[in-house]
Amino acid sequence: MESFINSVNFFEGNNPEDLVDKYGTPLYVYNESILRDRMTNVTKIITKYPYTANFSVKANTNLSILKIANELGLNADAMSENEIRMLLKAGFDPKRIFFVTNNLSKEELSFAIENGVMVSLDSLDQVRLFGEINKGGRCAVRINPGVGAGHHEKVVTAGKKTKFAVCEDDIDKLLELANKYELKIVGINQHVGSLYMQPDPFLEASKNFLKIARKFEGLEFIDFGGGFGIPYHKLADEAPFDMADLASKFEPILDDFVKDYGYAPLFKTEPGRYCVAESSVILGRVHATKQNSGKKYAGTDIGMNVLVRPSMYDSWHDIEVIRDNKVVTASEGTDVVSVVGNICESGDILAKERELPIIKTGDLVAVLDAGAYGWCMSSTYNSRGRACEIMINDKGEVKVIRRRETFEDIISLYVD
Repeated sequence: MESFINSVNFFEGNNPEDLVDKYGTPLYVYNESILRDRMTNVTKIITKYPYTANFSVKANTNLSILKIANELGLNADAMSENEIRMLLKAGFDPKRIFFVTNNLSKEELSFAIENGVMVSLDSLDQVRLFGEINKGGRCAVRINPGVGAGHHEKVVTAGKKTKFAVCEDDIDKLLELANKYELKIVGINQHVGSLYMQPDPFLEASKNFLKIARKFEGLEFIDFGGGFGIPYHKLADEAPFDMADLASKFEPILDDFVKDYGYAPLFKTEPGRYCVAESSVILGRVHATKQNSGKKYAGTDIGMNVLVRPSMYDSWHDIEVIRDNKVVTASEGTDVVSVVGNICESGDILAKERELPIIKTGDLVAVLDAGAYGWCMSSTYNSRGRACEIMINDKGEVKVIRRRETFEDIISLYVD
């Protein structure tokens, strides 16, 4: 693929230079049509049985995006009290929020309980704490299915090397604790990991997860987690995750479980990245190019404060070069170049020694697939304000969905 931006008309007729003239760089740009398409796709993973897709909002908590998820009928997963507050602000009914916890305080658990939000408990200690503050309450428990998957060890969330969930060996202790505090375990959930591009790890984990589910009586819901990947190497024609293939292979597994269990509880998934990643690119300006010991660098204003994934996970993001409002293609010549940011860290690298169309000082670069774990993981490191976010609809209309952070915003938090 020569250009993803061109192939999907990403800017919907808007000129990138006009956008950055008005809103500055670095700039997160969202395409609303892509966002809606991906969110709609995940609502169709299970069609035979009661099902809901829960948007995992840790991937992107922008209020406008949460409102679209709510409008499209997705439920939501939250990981903190403030994520719950954001979802309530976006119009979500508390009954459509699932609080997937990890090492929470008594105060955060109490907030969820008081607001009628279903809580998933992540350890025996958390079950005990929940029981102490809400004896006789209803809850869910996160179970480790014994199988993990993901693009990096830091995003594998199941298996033998993870901080998450109650392992199968501890289920008897879990049930004893629940009985002690008269808790009703109405649901169980799992999460295998993040960014797998084939359904096999998910299906393998789900089979084992459903075997474990048989140890629980009267479950109202079973949550299979998310982690479905997106093609970060799309310019090299990487195939997208095949949702239809997943659905066709998943249904017989569910059939076997329902037949054995006697009824179909509500089934859930927790897609996050898949819903939002491809809907956003970051536009940044090339402020300098240089040679160091025979290696070329293109210095941009997209630092690790703007997008931390490449520095944290060695993550790949495709990059397109824009000059005179046109995408520069490889047919015009290429260079091996490291695209870097403006942060005072040697690890501030967006793309290391990558063959790209020739980049010149003054060009724009577009970092693709930035909608998931992009802005929400950004920071004010080096005291740089966080980026503006805009969204473009299918009519080409531009809306600011988060303004750029200013020095006044940063300094306002200090107490002299």
